[in-house]
Amino acid sequence: MAEKDDYLLDLLVDLGFTSADVVAKAREEASAAGVGVVDLLVANKVIRPEDVTQAKAAQFGAEVVHLTGLKIEDDVIAMVPRDIARKYRVIPVAKAEGKVAVAIADPSDLNTLDSLHHLLNVDVEPRVASEPDIEAALSKYYGGEKKAMDAGVFKDVIQELTLSNVEVVNDDGTELDADAPLIRLVNQIIVDAFKLRASDIHLEPLEKKFRLRYRIDGMLQEVKSPPKRLQAPVIARLKIQAGMVISEHRVPQDGRIQSKVGSKLIDLRVSCLPTNHGESIVMRILDKEGLRLGLPELGFLTDDQQTFERIIALPDGILLVTGPTGSGKTTTLYSCLNFINRPDRKIITVEDPVEYVLSGINQVQVNDQVGFTFSTALRAILRQAPNIVMIGEIRDLETGSIAINASLTGHLVFSTLHTNDAPGAVTRLADIGVKPFLIASSTRCLMAQRLVRKICKKCVGPYTPTEAEMRALGLTMDEVKNANIQKGRGCENCNGSGHRGRMGIFEIFVVEDEARKLIYDQVPTTVLRQRAREMGMRTLREDGIRKVLAGMTTPEEVIRATVGDES
Repeated sequence: MAEKDDYLLDLLVDLGFTSADVVAKAREEASAAGVGVVDLLVANKVIRPEDVTQAKAAQFGAEVVHLTGLKIEDDVIAMVPRDIARKYRVIPVAKAEGKVAVAIADPSDLNTLDSLHHLLNVDVEPRVASEPDIEAALSKYYGGEKKAMDAGVFKDVIQELTLSNVEVVNDDGTELDADAPLIRLVNQIIVDAFKLRASDIHLEPLEKKFRLRYRIDGMLQEVKSPPKRLQAPVIARLKIQAGMVISEHRVPQDGRIQSKVGSKLIDLRVSCLPTNHGESIVMRILDKEGLRLGLPELGFLTDDQQTFERIIALPDGILLVTGPTGSGKTTTLYSCLNFINRPDRKIITVEDPVEYVLSGINQVQVNDQVGFTFSTALRAILRQAPNIVMIGEIRDLETGSIAINASLTGHLVFSTLHTNDAPGAVTRLADIGVKPFLIASSTRCLMAQRLVRKICKKCVGPYTPTEAEMRALGLTMDEVKNANIQKGRGCENCNGSGHRGRMGIFEIFVVEDEARKLIYDQVPTTVLRQRAREMGMRTLREDGIRKVLAGMTTPEEVIRATVGDES
């Protein structure tokens, strides 16, 4: 037996995967059968292939990589041509300038690593993966377009769908008999998205491709897509489910789908948009059970949470949450309502649409088609004598005026605006026509927020920021040395991204006497922002830096989310 195999067996014993007595007995059996000891132990299920992989990694100081469920980007796969990957049984998993990391079953195979170095003309860093995982990955990434598309449920659809049943509607728009393969395909797309924790499903018709993408933790990730020829039936099936007009292809449409995944009931808000190459479908997944309505879950650090709790406990005034689409504003407002919801308080919301049903709260959905707008709804609900009002968004002068007047007449009002920072909300309200003295007297707090990805807890490890990251965030070496900066390496739990879940970074501007005078005097936004910072307001980037130093997120995430923010 080779010396390295002896060392590997010793490691298996040291790591507790087997015992010395078992190994000694296996040596005798392996010698008699003419097979390797490790192979015999695996065949007899004494140890698992994963145990061998971990021991090999420990033997050569290499990192273990789990290829199952890991999404490897196309540009990384392109680093190693198909013939080389198949010949040497390797999978590229990451790249950097002048370097590529490859998954290999035997990190002691220096000949293979040396050959890869010369063939690829880059430094090769070995990672260890099990042979079955490598074989599966080779088939997945290098098995050819047709083979990849024919996998799983797509195979059933391609085989079973015929030209006669591709169309799923009659000329009059009624549904034909259910086509099982097509239904399975559409259902599988939704189930996979839910399992991957996606917030949105994007089905996009391109010139030569029908692209499927999931938005996971705020980032779009392309997955294996249905063939182009299934574009029309898939879109038609979704339009049927969403209650849209099947025969209408010229104007945008909105709808809703309710689907059951396992024991969970989820809602999908569906948007259909005509494009050059067909109708684009975007489905927003609303998981009622998965909504976490707690202020700590939002990402507040202790001091900011205390400040925020004090503001939302006030009896009147208006609190505005600002940020771009998809920054978590609605979830923040829901969390506020959940925090202050008590039997002695009447809470009414006006939303477009109602995304989540909250227990004990009266929720109203606007309907522009019948003239039931935000302003109409607001006038009506104020006659219902509420204590607290939540308005989905202030869009115009009429809505803004009613909201502010409500806050001045003894109501606590929550709402959102689309602005880049907290002080910018003042300018936005003035732009739509709200008088400065009304803004100054009614506003209690302006809060801007963004979402950043949290570090995966299963693969987290220490991280030293690059010089560029330190420069961008204004960090010093002393701050870095004394901090707990971390980064995820990528694992099955996070689909190889190093991130799992999201949290907010916040810019909280508490409007007190000095700030009210500045708003009343209509000072420029830059002046208001500077004075707000002097009064204690942290910028989005400064709050992000705190969470980087605490090991909650990465420098890269904060930089991405706060581009243009003054540090």
